[in-house]
Amino acid sequence: MDLLVIEDDPVIGKSLRQGFCETGHSCVWAKDAERGLECAREQQFDAMILDLMLPGTSGLEVLKTLRGRGVRTPVIVLTALGSVQERVTGLQAGADDYVVKPFAFTELMARIEAVCRRSTARPSVTIEAGDITLDLATRRVKRGDTEIELTPTEFSLLELLMRYAGQVVTRKMLCEHLWEANWEGATNVIEVHINRLRGKLDKGFSESVIQTVRGRGYALRAS
Repeated sequence: MDLLVIEDDPVIGKSLRQGFCETGHSCVWAKDAERGLECAREQQFDAMILDLMLPGTSGLEVLKTLRGRGVRTPVIVLTALGSVQERVTGLQAGADDYVVKPFAFTELMARIEAVCRRSTARPSVTIEAGDITLDLATRRVKRGDTEIELTPTEFSLLELLMRYAGQVVTRKMLCEHLWEANWEGATNVIEVHINRLRGKLDKGFSESVIQTVRGRGYALRAS
């Protein structure tokens, strides 16, 4: 994989670059926001690892700029701020996942592999539910005639909801679909991704397509 690390801490930056290279991956290390955005513009990466606490322009602003430019590359944010609100803010800005410092390299690597699997093109299959069309090959999503840009995580969530259109999909099912087969962690992070996905799907439409089933999970309106 080609990876971009945007991290101002020299110890963490060097460690990550060395770890990625030793595991057979290519890594570019940018030490500030300006250089990171320049690298993201010049080269296509499989994933980006972004520190939120950058000097000058914050990692959060970098993330918003990337998504504003239409960059869909999976982004994992690194943060020393472990509060729920800080994590939610990063996810709402367009991050696909987050890792709280200090972290184990093996955990970060596993999360990178997970978001990259979700962003990899699959055999040409089109799924339709109501007025939503999802193309697994081109990774394009439309509601009616409106094309909607989604992050890899949002795309993966929508895919599962569409496969079970009209049925309740639990938060645990969604977590297992995104991360691992036997998820035992917290599921409240799913609410952030669902709310962001719902906002994108419903923009410009009078009716919401994702329904919250209290105490159970979510259901995509089938018609």
